[in-house]
Amino acid sequence: MAGGGGKYRHLSRNSAHRQALLRNLVTSLFEHETITTTWAKAKEAQRLADKLITLGKKNTEASRRRALEIFYTPHAMLPKLFGPLRERYAERPGGYTRVLRVEPSQKIQYFSIKKGSKAAPAERKPQPQHPMAILELVDGPKDMRFAMTARTLERERSKGRDVPHGLTRLNVQKVTQFRKDGVEVLERAISKLSLARKEKKAEKEEQVE
Repeated sequence: MAGGGGKYRHLSRNSAHRQALLRNLVTSLFEHETITTTWAKAKEAQRLADKLITLGKKNTEASRRRALEIFYTPHAMLPKLFGPLRERYAERPGGYTRVLRVEPSQKIQYFSIKKGSKAAPAERKPQPQHPMAILELVDGPKDMRFAMTARTLERERSKGRDVPHGLTRLNVQKVTQFRKDGVEVLERAISKLSLARKEKKAEKEEQVE
């Protein structure tokens, strides 16, 4: 399932358990469009998810059979893969998914050590938590980079800065380039955020009065 004969992460599992884990992750990803897991699992699931999108774009009997073998809920996921997702990524040459590193909720985990153990004199020993990440389908309703770019633009415009610069300009290009009606969709998102800001400001003013 790794594909291409290249190196891949074993994820501390044998081959069968590893494949079952990745199938479960990509099924959840295609159902919810975003999942949170460890960085290592996200990177491996990303490879399989991108392969599934490629199968969807081919839209052949062979590609349908292959996708059928991967999804745990093919009756729900195949229509989505070979329908809306195939249309969404029709013009995109690649990069159908994105992995974003996130800070773990707790930087240190602890596990107990029985008294008298030779492992350590203390009863509890700190253990670093695995790096966490968000794996998402790009150009979808839950695209985090799109949402963050819209919020940044709305905030800048509220301060009178209408022309994006630097990284923001680059992100605008990335989130609109292959999205259908990307610029218009982004402008609608900005307008919605601007309206929410005005309503919140009005509520605060009413409370003061």
